[in-house]
Amino acid sequence: MTVSDGGPHVNGGAEATESSTLSLDEGDIHVCQDGPRDAPALLLIHGSASSTRSWNPMVPLLTGSHRVIRIDLLGHGRSAKPDDRSYAIPDQARRAGVALDRLGVEHAVLVGHSSGGVVATAVAELRPDLVTALALVNTGPSLDAFIAPESAAIGPSQWPPTDEELRRFASAGFSRAGFQIPEELLDDLRGMTHHTFTATMRATLSYMEQGTLPDRLTVVGKPLLVIFGEDDRRWRSSSAADYRVVPGSRVELLPGLGHSPLLEDPPRTATPLLAFTAIHAVQGD
Repeated sequence: MTVSDGGPHVNGGAEATESSTLSLDEGDIHVCQDGPRDAPALLLIHGSASSTRSWNPMVPLLTGSHRVIRIDLLGHGRSAKPDDRSYAIPDQARRAGVALDRLGVEHAVLVGHSSGGVVATAVAELRPDLVTALALVNTGPSLDAFIAPESAAIGPSQWPPTDEELRRFASAGFSRAGFQIPEELLDDLRGMTHHTFTATMRATLSYMEQGTLPDRLTVVGKPLLVIFGEDDRRWRSSSAADYRVVPGSRVELLPGLGHSPLLEDPPRTATPLLAFTAIHAVQGD
């Protein structure tokens, strides 16, 4: 069942975004759609403690040639945040596949940022029929590439975090100190429960402990683009080279950008992505 939440919403003053809710047994999933419905589909998957809004600056650059679909993963953004449901990566991936089914999408290029790339990988494992190609943006290939944060974890007694704690946590998501962190991203983190925050973080670690992404993607056998900001402060950017073992993969390093190039420099991020999708995207069904 699809429930509208009030019709179109304006995205950044550009074209109207169609915002709706998909009612799943495990909780409602918030969905945004932009661009022509008969164009090749792109599914954009956000990272941990984020939401569909992290892709806002990129969307206008992609809708000229794509049907752009974004979802808030369970526990994030405007989706449900139940304490009694699984946040394991395969379960998040299964829900993403169900969302595409409900929207009538038979083929899509999946684009994931950070841990969203982990979810995208799992979708390709579970539903290879749906996935024509994958693009991962600053998604670490293995736990060996992770850069441990300098600040201590936020405990349940400190939840919700203070503004200072929020900014400290989010700051590593950008390339340089003093970067103006979009307020809506802080709102997304503030809006999570401590359970969903910690459960989704643990889920990513668990999935990557069971197998590196290059190993998984080699088995999947889908075309792969890896985009990596060279100044990433969460994952070693040199680790992007690990993806070259995946047959036919392409790795693009973006100098001067950090963990969130989709926010720091949307046009530079969109350029290699659009070149990739021009080759691999499938016309709308």
